Order: sequence, then C-alpha cells, then structure tokens
Amino acid sequence: MVSKEENILFAAEKLFAEKGFEGTSTREISKAANVNISMISYYFGSKEKLYEKLVEYRMNEGQFFARDILERTDINEWQKIEKIVDQFSGRVRHHKCFYRIMQREQLHTENPQIVEFLKQTKMGFISMYSQVLESGLKKGIFTKNPPIYLLHATVSGTLFYASNAKEMYKEFLNDTEDDEVFDEKYYTELNKHIKYLLKDLLGYEENK
Repeated sequence: MVSKEENILFAAEKLFAEKGFEGTSTREISKAANVNISMISYYFGSKEKLYEKLVEYRMNEGQFFARDILERTDINEWQKIEKIVDQFSGRVRHHKCFYRIMQREQLHTENPQIVEFLKQTKMGFISMYSQVLESGLKKGIFTKNPPIYLLHATVSGTLFYASNAKEMYKEFLNDTEDDEVFDEKYYTELNKHIKYLLKDLLGYEENK
C-alpha cells in the first residue's frame, strides 16, 4: 500500500521531471496527488522540503540494494557486479522521472542538501565497487585493477546516456515494436554490453 506521504512524493516526482522544480507549483502537486494543498505543508513543510525528501527517499532505496548485494555470501564477486548492474539498470529504467531530475540537478543544483545527497550516494557506490574489486583481486577472480572512480563512471555514464537516447535509437533501428517490448530488449542488450565492458576492465574470465 502506498501511504499518503508517498502518494504526494510520487506525484511530485513526475511533475518535477517534466517541469523542473521552479516550474512546478504546490497546487499542481496537490491536484496530481488528489489531496488538499494543506497536506503538503503537513507532511513536508514546504515544496523545498518535499523535493529534498523525494531525493532522500529514492537515494535510500539505492543504498539499500547496494548493502544487500555486498552482504551476500552465496555469490562470488563477479556475480555481485552483475547484480549491481542489473539492479542499477532496473532502477534507471523504472524510475525514469527521478533519474531525469537527478541528471538535471548534477548540472544546476544550488541546494546544499541535494548536493550532499548526491555526493554521499556517489561515494557509497564507489565504496561498494571498491570493496567488491578488492575482494575479487585477493581471490584471483579479477586480474586487473582499474581506477575505481572510472569504473563507476563507466557504468552510470553508459546507463544514463543510453537511457536518454533510447527513443533516438528506436527510431534509428526503425523499430515499430510496442514500447514495453522494445524497452525489455533494449535494456537486456544494454546490460549485456556493460557487463562485457566490465569483464575486460576487471580482467574476469568466465571459464577460468
């Protein structure tokens, strides 16, 4: 069940993605969420605090899946990398609005709270890759030690660019399939491509 607070957050997320923070009014958010405008003040205090809460909410989701993967003992380090890619790709695919907001924020944000959220999230992912890489190198699963910040940039940069360019590629391929069908095929190929790059960067050999 979606709570009233989450309902407002999700409605605001779509509007922020479409119109930006400045272009979205609390009246529009309340209408989209089908709640009285006073409920925004009740739950969040202001539009700025609502925006910060949305970022915190989505960022915490991402940190949770990262911790869950790191703590698993039933899979090896390469399998952890695969799951990180699958989970991250799934979030970019299914939370398009939020990641559109975040890409805009990385270029234009002046909100110190958002800047800190973004920094902490990136640092968390870099730390996660670092732990997996260090463990994999010790066990001989990986034979190369690429700069960890560039490893993260390879995954996130490829995902974001490919996600933003999806409609252009669909047109380029002259693909007339239903959007959901194309999405499934597109992100499956994208995941394979990223994993192929990472195998080379990490020096991982599957049948070793």
